[in-house]
Parts: sequence; structure tokens; C-alpha cells
Amino acid sequence: MTEQLNLLPLLPELTLAVGAMALLMVGVFGRNDRGELVLWLSVAVLVLANIFVTMGENTVTLFSESFIIDPFARMLKTLALTGAAVALIMSRDFWRDEGGVQFEYPVLLLLATTGMMMMISANDLIALYVGLELQSLALYVVAAFKRDSTRSSEAGMKYFVLGALSSGMLLYGASLVYGFTGSTEFSEIANAAQPSGTNLGLIFGLVFLLTGLAFKISAVPFHMWTPDVYEGAPSPVTAFFAAAPKIAAMALFVRVVISAFPAITDQWQQIVIFLSLASMALGAFAAIGQHNIKRLMAYSSIGHMGFALVGLAAGTEQGVQGVIIYLAIYLVMTLGTFAVILSLRRDGKMVEEIDQLAGLSRTSPLMALALAVLLFSLAGIPPLAGFFAKFYVFLAAIEAGLYALAIIGVLLSVVGAYYYLRIVKLMYFDEPVKGFEPMPRPLAIVLGAAGILIMFFFVYPLPLVAAAGTAAKSLF
Repeated sequence: MTEQLNLLPLLPELTLAVGAMALLMVGVFGRNDRGELVLWLSVAVLVLANIFVTMGENTVTLFSESFIIDPFARMLKTLALTGAAVALIMSRDFWRDEGGVQFEYPVLLLLATTGMMMMISANDLIALYVGLELQSLALYVVAAFKRDSTRSSEAGMKYFVLGALSSGMLLYGASLVYGFTGSTEFSEIANAAQPSGTNLGLIFGLVFLLTGLAFKISAVPFHMWTPDVYEGAPSPVTAFFAAAPKIAAMALFVRVVISAFPAITDQWQQIVIFLSLASMALGAFAAIGQHNIKRLMAYSSIGHMGFALVGLAAGTEQGVQGVIIYLAIYLVMTLGTFAVILSLRRDGKMVEEIDQLAGLSRTSPLMALALAVLLFSLAGIPPLAGFFAKFYVFLAAIEAGLYALAIIGVLLSVVGAYYYLRIVKLMYFDEPVKGFEPMPRPLAIVLGAAGILIMFFFVYPLPLVAAAGTAAKSLF
């Protein structure tokens, strides 16, 4: 009876795993046109898992403390599940136009999301790696999901090769940390990793461990896969990559440094500051010359991960709260922007060139308005939510005494605003090109909801700020 009760906190993960297996059977033994049914059932499974996540309370550890469910895990799981469900809904019309939804796609996304849930709750180096690989293996496949597309196959191969390299580095770092601390549990590592007894081997292990995690959040200089994979993968897959996996990987990054290495903050803080500065700089400058909107969003996501790392660099409870707020707002902005990208279809083909958005305000005024709001928010212009996301992480950095990091971050945010405002200029001041096909209803709903949330966050920010504060407190 005790075992049964202990497994109750695992209901979200069990729901996803069992749901994926059941839907695989539905797809395999059903008719060829079952893809859309499997997609909607997958969305239902994600919603159900999200309900189970929100029903939990207190902090629970399972499997000899290698798996932890606390307010931090619940908050980030809610964001990841929401991102996965919305990305799945947005993909329906794309696959329908490409010849029909294949049932393997939603099943793979469910398995990837199961890995994300495990990553977010990992409290042990082995659990960390198992969750990371479960997520990654499914993502390698969906990146190359359009088998008849050379670009998609190339994206999948690049992601697989570089992902395998990052996993090897992470494993090497984990083995060094285990060798020099004698444990894989975060709490035991924290006890062993003390400033007085810090040795070079442990620092090397920490560097390799964070290198592997930096690959997953595409922080510079481990970002090289991101632009090619974003451009080459099918557009709904890119939307998924930009949302849920980024949140899970950042959650894992935060938990590793805060839970396993709290006593040697000075050591990992230098690494995080470098990753943050390099990511913000590359995200600001490299996106300027892009012509493909998905490549631009890739560099944008690299920059935004850099801004989120500003909060983590502070190493404080307020800094982690800032990271969580940033991730929540980033999720809304990204999903809203990709709703527009997925609706850019002309003569039955997807349009990805930024120049093709010229004069959008005259051919599709509502779409142009919503996209302009999202782009202003991504640029961090007040009073939109994107401004407050940056405000919270910069405030945490200033209170932690990281003045140079905050000042450079603000300056790079101004540079990054250029390429967002260029798209707004194209939409409103250039001569219109041929209009796009009408926006499918699911995409219109996602875009409308994202626009409303972004515009009205400053009116009532308390629920998100309070939830992020509770989640951050549980790590300290």
C-alpha cells in the first residue's frame, strides 16, 4: 500500500508514458487516417498530466531521493506541458496541408515531454541523464520528420551528431563529479563540494557538466546546431523546439547549480556570466543579417536564453524567481510568434523569407498588429511583458552586485531591438506583396491569446510573480 501511495506524485509522468504507449497502439492497429485523432488525444493526455501536476502539494522525493517533486518542479512542468500542448495544436493545419497528420508525430512529442518532466524533477546525476536522453532521442527523430526533405534530414543529422557530443561531455563531467564527491545525489554532492575542500578535478567535472547543459539551452559557444536545425526542421517542430525543451533544459540547469553546488557559487557563477554575455551578444548581432524568419527566431532564442541566465548568474532566490518569470513570458511570446510563422502560407507553400512580410498591415491588419505587439515585447519595450521579464532578471543581477553584467545586458537588448523593429517597419511602411492564405482558427486563437497576455501582464502581474517566488523559494 505504501508503494502505491508513493507513486501518486508520479501521476503526470505515468499519464504521459502510458498515454504515449496506448496512442502508439491506436495508431499502429487503426486505419491510416487515425493521425488527427491521435493528435487530439495527445493534447488531452498533456492537459490531463497538467491537471495532475497542479493538484500536487509540498515537496516529495522518490527513488532514494533521485526524483524530486517540489513547487519549482510543478511550476516548470506546467510551463513545459502547456508549451507542448499548444505546439501540438498549432501543428495540425501544417501537417494536414502536407498530406495528413502521421500518428508517430504526436506520440514522439509525448515521449519527449515525458523526458522533460523527468529532467525538471531530476535530483541525481543518473536521473538527469535518463531524462535528458529520453527527451533528446525523440527530438532527433521529429527534427528529421519530413523524410522526403533534404533540409529536414540534414537538420535531424546535425542535431543528432552535436547532441551526442554534448551528451558525452555531460557524462564525462558527471563521472568526474561522482569520482571526486563519491555520490550522484545532488544533496550529497552539495555536502562534499565545499569551498575549503574544492579541488581541480571537481571544477573540471562541473565545467563539463555545464557544457553539456549549455548545449541543450543553445547557449554560446555551444549554440552551433540551433540556426540550422530551426531552419531545416518542419515549422511546427521548430515551434516545439523553441518552447518546451528550452524550458526543461533551463530548469535542469538551474536545479543542478543551485541544488548540487550551492557552496561553490563563485566557481559556477563565472561560467554562467560568460555563457550569458556571449549568448546575449551573439543573439543581438548575428540575427541582424538573417533573411529567413526561422533562423532569426533561432538567434533570438539564443539571446533570450542569455537574458534568462543573467538571473541565474545572481545565484540568489530573487535571481531564480526572475528566471522563472522570464521563461513563462518567453514561452508566450515564442508560441505567439510561431503561430504567425505557421500561418505564412501562399499558394499551398510555406513562406519563410522575412521580406515577404512587407505590407502585411494592409493585407492582414489584425495579424500584423498581433505580430507587432509580440515583436515589441521580444525587444523588451515597455509596458509589454517582455520588458518586465528583462526587468526582473536585471534587478536580481544588480542586487547581487553584478553591475557590469546588467549594464551590458541592457545595451545588448537595445542592439537586439533593431531586427525586431525592422520586421515591424516592413509590415507597416513597405509596399505590400501578395497576401497570405487565411489564418487557421487554432493559430488565430493562440496568436490572440498570446497578444492579450503580453499586453495585459503589467496590469495584473501578481499571480505569475507570486508563483515564481514560491517556486524559487523551494530551491533554497
